[in-house]
Amino acid sequence: MTMNDPLGDMLTRIRNAQLRGKSTVSTPASKLRAWVLDVLAGEGYIRGYEKNTTENGQGELVISLKYFEGTPVIREIKRVSKPGRRVYMGVKDIPTVRNGLGVSIVSTPKGVMSDAAARSANVGGEVLCTVF
Repeated sequence: MTMNDPLGDMLTRIRNAQLRGKSTVSTPASKLRAWVLDVLAGEGYIRGYEKNTTENGQGELVISLKYFEGTPVIREIKRVSKPGRRVYMGVKDIPTVRNGLGVSIVSTPKGVMSDAAARSANVGGEVLCTVF
């Protein structure tokens, strides 16, 4: 079966694993997923991730989730730009999440970065997701 929204699938896997209290979750590997995980790790929402290879040769990302006093660090993770409706914004229009407490992850011509990094680099792009 083909997957229409691989990034949305990864975000849902993270959300479901944290609701179940899992320490790790695995997802098929891709460059975009790895770039988004780099931003999440850099902002402190996950412990990190590592790339493994399954028996059939497929790449797999194993994500280490982060908890604080038993509650997940990620309270809310939402996909903004979807395959059916892409959302592009200029540098002045990139949204702040919960008055700056959360992070918007933006795909720019200079790479995938957080909203603060995109503002400092003065670039806009596709708003992939928001995390709080």
